[in-house]
Amino acid sequence: MNKSGYRDFQILSDSVYKFNENTVNVVLKLEEGRKYYYRNIYWEGNYIYPDSLLAEVLSIKKGDVYNTEELEKKMNGNPGEDLSSVYMDNGYLYYNAEPVETAIEGDSIDITIRINEGKQATINKVIVNGNTKTSDHVVMREIRTLPGQKFNKSAIIRTVRELSTIGYFNPEKISPNPIPRPDGTVDIEYNVEEKPSDQIELSGGWGGYIGFVGTLGVVFNNFSARNITNLSSWRPLPSGDGQKLAVRFQANGAAYQNYSLTFTEPWLGGKKPNSLSVSLSRNISYPLRLSNAYSGAYSSGYGYNNYGLYGGTGYYPSTSYGTDSASLAQQAINNNAHFNSTNLTISLGKRLKWPDDYFSLSNSVSFQLIDVKDLPYYGYPDGLSTLATFITNFSRNSIDNPTFPRMGSSFSLTASLTPPYSLFGGKNTNLIEYHKWMFDASWFTTMVGKLVLHTRAHLGFLGSYGGAITRFERFDVGGSGMVQGYSFNRDIIGLRGYKDRIIGPSGYGSPGGVAYNKFVMEVRYPVSLNPSATIFLLGFAEGGNNYASFQEYNPFKLYKSAGVGARIFMPAFGMIGIDYGFGFDKPQPGASDFGRQAFTFSIGQQIR
Repeated sequence: MNKSGYRDFQILSDSVYKFNENTVNVVLKLEEGRKYYYRNIYWEGNYIYPDSLLAEVLSIKKGDVYNTEELEKKMNGNPGEDLSSVYMDNGYLYYNAEPVETAIEGDSIDITIRINEGKQATINKVIVNGNTKTSDHVVMREIRTLPGQKFNKSAIIRTVRELSTIGYFNPEKISPNPIPRPDGTVDIEYNVEEKPSDQIELSGGWGGYIGFVGTLGVVFNNFSARNITNLSSWRPLPSGDGQKLAVRFQANGAAYQNYSLTFTEPWLGGKKPNSLSVSLSRNISYPLRLSNAYSGAYSSGYGYNNYGLYGGTGYYPSTSYGTDSASLAQQAINNNAHFNSTNLTISLGKRLKWPDDYFSLSNSVSFQLIDVKDLPYYGYPDGLSTLATFITNFSRNSIDNPTFPRMGSSFSLTASLTPPYSLFGGKNTNLIEYHKWMFDASWFTTMVGKLVLHTRAHLGFLGSYGGAITRFERFDVGGSGMVQGYSFNRDIIGLRGYKDRIIGPSGYGSPGGVAYNKFVMEVRYPVSLNPSATIFLLGFAEGGNNYASFQEYNPFKLYKSAGVGARIFMPAFGMIGIDYGFGFDKPQPGASDFGRQAFTFSIGQQIR
């Protein structure tokens, strides 16, 4: 009632009496009183800033409802935007302000805000406590309050955010503590609590006709390359310098293996946040060298659609290969059909200061050799193909917590460009060319209490410089978004409530999409924010589609789904999720369950 302007509201009496054996009645006698409004706001004690500037920051106008809770928020509740930040961001640590009611006439109230500005304080020293594993220089390079600078409230809050996002400390336990000194300076103490940041991925799953797929991966998120020769620091590998080392192996027996090694240095040279990343991967795929379950799938073809024969293995052009899928499979097996690739990527990134310091820019060069044999139903050219790509990414990220964000946003625009061989007269089909554009945006907003609204939008387009668009680098949409092998240089886009790779021209042997869009809305609620096991529940509604050509593209024609899910983040394994969704539309009338699937399982933070 006070928030609604009823300053004189009171409870006159209350009584509780028995109604029956199980319930009681509660009777409250209330008096609302008059509803009040602001009339005049006066300022006293302000010498640094004029009344007009302070009134603009406070943003309360004559005639607004008298709300003391909202007044307190505008004075002290919104870092960088409230009245206290005007002073404290300019060194006035000892500032304080007190609103006093100075006149009440009818339903109007005058208030006077009495300010004590105090003196400016400079930072004497910065103290970090609790970093038992992470080196001091890794923590200090993320701190925005440095000795000799003026005290700055917003810089302290930004430092807490930066220490949370690097992932080495429990975000709930990072606490800054300004310590005033007799000489008018201030020490700033940051108390942190280390949390496990290394991850091991040890998983296995049955991928339908693909059979069993096993994964073993290790990610050292706080690696130290300079201590490799120091054997006493190996626990199990040297750590503490904020570098990242990831090793991953995935296999399905003789049919599929993938090896990858990635190293990232986030502060190249140690003085500026310029990152260097080097990644090397090897993919070996024999799509037809599978288990007996796979052979059975071939002999049970289901029929035809726009792409040809479809069965357990995907789509085969009926005009070229006939309808005997079992014979086709055996022929390809005898020919040792495969899709193998080797990829090297080198990336350089930097944080930007404009438009603000949440922006970053990274540029990568990727070289890939792809060896394809006897997989014509994908449209890939046989032989050795070369893929040289320049990738640039422009992004902004202001999310407050990487595990369970409550506020902030992120967006990313990525362009992948190959040399335009065809524009210079090149007609070699084994020189892959394309231009590809990806946009991802995400927003987090606290709704009520711990309830968080998460909205996302994702779009992707693949084009050519002239002629047909390459079959490489296309889009598959549907399912959990996890790559269970046989991705064949495709971007796998999840869509809960549907089977894997079922939306539009997706799936094994399909041509793949050249454009897609996806829109997501989630409501999240945390069950536990313990860093050893962060758990939250969610409800979602999402929609997306995948298109074989730009002429078909329609952002409003969506395959829609809704459902509920849960996420658990464990430092050793990362984010694990399970969702139960219902797809409202039928993407493939010839597929079992119309291509819809209730449960989807995911490992890792899904980008799309």
